[in-house]
Amino acid sequence: MNPLVSVCIPAYNSARYIRATMESVLGQKYENIELVVVDDCSKDDTVEIVRSVRDPRVRLVRNEKNLGMTGNWNKCLAEARGEYIKLICADDVLYEDSIEKELGALLAHPEVTLAMSDTSLIDEEGKRTGCFKRYPRSGLLDGRKVAKRALIFKSFFGAPCNTLFPRSSYERAGGFDPEFPYILDFDLWLRMACLGKIYVIHEELNGFRVRNDSNTGTLINSGRKTYNDEHRKLLKKHNALGVVHLNRFERAVSMLIRHARNELIQIYLWVNAKKVNGKMR
Repeated sequence: MNPLVSVCIPAYNSARYIRATMESVLGQKYENIELVVVDDCSKDDTVEIVRSVRDPRVRLVRNEKNLGMTGNWNKCLAEARGEYIKLICADDVLYEDSIEKELGALLAHPEVTLAMSDTSLIDEEGKRTGCFKRYPRSGLLDGRKVAKRALIFKSFFGAPCNTLFPRSSYERAGGFDPEFPYILDFDLWLRMACLGKIYVIHEELNGFRVRNDSNTGTLINSGRKTYNDEHRKLLKKHNALGVVHLNRFERAVSMLIRHARNELIQIYLWVNAKKVNGKMR
């Protein structure tokens, strides 16, 4: 089997890093991919840089009007033609065996709705500064159990760059919810996980660029209350869905841990991230 994998990059004023991101995707050992870049009306040189990358697997889509982060992420998934999909932010990177290993898990276990791997934390120059590990166990896992523990303790799912999923998972779970402008990926991964089994690979197969001026960095630095409010809304939503139920005590513990993690993330950003000009979506 050699199925087509769609790698989707939602871009907005991403000129600083998007070439490195694209090159990391096009340099994958697994070659049957399409690289879909959806530009959300960038005002910098993003489009020119994307056009300068000469590879027939690259497809550029330009929005007629700005859709915002959630709208553009959903547009990316809608544009994907592959049987399997990976979304990666325009400043992150994939290591060369990322798709090969994550796709291998999905092909070996057709019941899996989401595969994920560990993530290297990298600085603006691409130097590794740390690691984000997924769920403590590896291999085939019950998605609902992981989802419940993720809601209580932390998102074991991480950033988009570390996930690969079948198109059918996206179609069954639905797209990114505009009610969650900052933790929209966490919400979708939870819904996908609850559809069945997930697969965890404990290898660093991707790199997440730590920046003070990213969406997460900006929010943690200036509006942690907003992050807490979104997390509270997330708990309420998934309790209402009835697939994962948290009692009052578990919800209180979840909020306490979320608050503490926000403070720790702020410290990590202060120590490891450099402020740069521009914005990333």
